Amino acid sequence: MTNGSEGFIALMSESALKDGDMIEADTDGHKLLVARVGDDFFVADAHCPHLHANLTKGTIEGTVVTCPLHGSRFDLTDGHVLRWTSWEGAVKSMAEFVRHPRSLRVYETEIFGGVLRVGPQKEFPAKA
Repeated sequence: MTNGSEGFIALMSESALKDGDMIEADTDGHKLLVARVGDDFFVADAHCPHLHANLTKGTIEGTVVTCPLHGSRFDLTDGHVLRWTSWEGAVKSMAEFVRHPRSLRVYETEIFGGVLRVGPQKEFPAKA
């Protein structure tokens, strides 16, 4: 009998989240964002890599999560930055100089025996 993929740990029952839900989970002191989009689950760091706001307090549209603090947007499929801040002009340029845009860490997921499990970090997307 198999126990699912090696290196994965149980987070919660897959039925704990409904389509469009996004919550914070904790595993060994590491805060994670857990989201469900249709039948797919996404797990990422719960805090924005911009100024560390809690992303679970933001919004989710499809697989795109928006930070509640400065409007940073990330795609949960691979963590790539869609928008670093909602600021514009010189303020945006200064913010990007001080804190360069960086991808959100996202993690592999699997469903095993009705349980959502999280695994290793996914590779960051290649820079275009």
